[in-house]
Amino acid sequence: MDGMIVILTLLTAVVASSVIARTVTPLLPLPLPFAQIGLGALIGAVYNLHVAMEPELFLLLFIAPLLFLDGWRIPREGLIEDKWTILALAMGLVVFTVIGAGYFIHWMIPAMPLAVAFALAAILSPTDAVAVGAIARRTPFPARLLYILEGEALLNDASGLVCMRFAVDAALTGSFSIVEASETFLWLALAGSAIGVAVAVAANTAKDWIARRFGEETGSQILVSLLIPFGAYLLASHLQASGILAAVAAGITMNQEEKSGRASPVTRIRRAAVWDAVQFAGNGVIFVLLGHQLTSIAAGAARVEGDTGHREIPWLLAYVLAVTAALVVLRGLWVWISIRLFRRTREAWLRDWRLTATASLAGARGAVTLSGVMTLPLSLGNGTPLPARDLAIFLAAGVIVASLLLANMALPPLVKRLLPAEDKPLDRTEENAARLAAARAAIRAMEEKLKHIGDMPGDAKLYIQSSARIIEQYRQQIEARSQPAADLELSNRIDAVERSLRIVGLRAERAEYFRIARSGGLPDELARALVREVDLTEARLAIR
Repeated sequence: MDGMIVILTLLTAVVASSVIARTVTPLLPLPLPFAQIGLGALIGAVYNLHVAMEPELFLLLFIAPLLFLDGWRIPREGLIEDKWTILALAMGLVVFTVIGAGYFIHWMIPAMPLAVAFALAAILSPTDAVAVGAIARRTPFPARLLYILEGEALLNDASGLVCMRFAVDAALTGSFSIVEASETFLWLALAGSAIGVAVAVAANTAKDWIARRFGEETGSQILVSLLIPFGAYLLASHLQASGILAAVAAGITMNQEEKSGRASPVTRIRRAAVWDAVQFAGNGVIFVLLGHQLTSIAAGAARVEGDTGHREIPWLLAYVLAVTAALVVLRGLWVWISIRLFRRTREAWLRDWRLTATASLAGARGAVTLSGVMTLPLSLGNGTPLPARDLAIFLAAGVIVASLLLANMALPPLVKRLLPAEDKPLDRTEENAARLAAARAAIRAMEEKLKHIGDMPGDAKLYIQSSARIIEQYRQQIEARSQPAADLELSNRIDAVERSLRIVGLRAERAEYFRIARSGGLPDELARALVREVDLTEARLAIR
């Protein structure tokens, strides 16, 4: 029962934080994650939920499905186009950060052994995909830059956790082998990715076979998609590979599966709705738990004062700010190098300093960092306590908050002043060509259908009349989209106006259905079906 109360409390806090953020935003631009962190801290201060942060369970229940969904929804062309930049950030930047920040932390706090400083730097190196997504929803990033940041956040968790593992081993044993570290990293990355792909392919092949043989059942299709990230993570962890990369690889594989079009439209619509709810709840619970954990960490701040040689709390805050600044500087240097190595282009906006600054400040840390630092061992191999463990946890928690604050305050003005090459009006040439091809394909399909009119049940005349009306609509679309560019722009504007008017009409339809249902003129089941039909039509118009 206690566990159920904790779950219900966390979900209620997620809903309440959303209401608070929407209420306060007109007066103060409060990002949703900060409302969730603040509410979590308030809950931790007023009521102890007894939530134990078990890192492996936390990664399985929250991080794995959310990274799976990010991998599923990130555009494949974005990953391919900037693959070398993403790899440079996801792997090269991690090693660069571990070395640079590790030596800096040890120099600033000599009481923290170098191996522990390297472990702390390693777990601070991964950016958080959840935090990046939360910032991006509030700040309209250029699309290409956002794909790079999301791709980096999807892949750098594994490299950061591997570096941390070897730093901890060095602290415990006093030795380190670069050969062993490289072999382990390759196994974790390659095996984890392969397992994720294999699990996703196997699950989708099995469900598609069942659907073809026995018919498609929407509920089971959705449930299979929910189970895939957990299965991939658990199997990879069992084989000593990276569960995080397995979940990401499974998500990218689902992206390809989605394009096969084998799922029915109803399944795709309902599955997307379910995953939207999972994403909202998962993201919210992560930040609420983060706020809850920060309360207990702050309460133990007195324990870490002795590790620094200072007895004043401001010194601890100064260390947090110094580490955060070091991470931003190191990231800025690596981003600058990566742009010039892997983005060989003369586009002016790439040479603009604001791009480097934006990419540097967008590296917010989050739940992966907190869950990782909690795995630091309590003692060394000889039984003595691990030096500066509490200090490392405090610094990690402080950097999470500081990086989130910095990103949310500094990014909006920076992004607005980025050179607008990436924010120019969308080139609709590809969209227009695709719509023309689809309309022609529809006409061909209906003409082929009419060739077999003798095999059709019912009145053949009705089929001919109905197909003629539909074909005429498609031909009007083709004619409108085959015009010169100037006329096509006017046609697009006319489409936008007609779409807005159709939405007005659809909303009036829905309101009338509800009114008739309330008066008892429609059975509930029929009313739901009619409203859903209107909802789907409006959703189709709204996403264009």
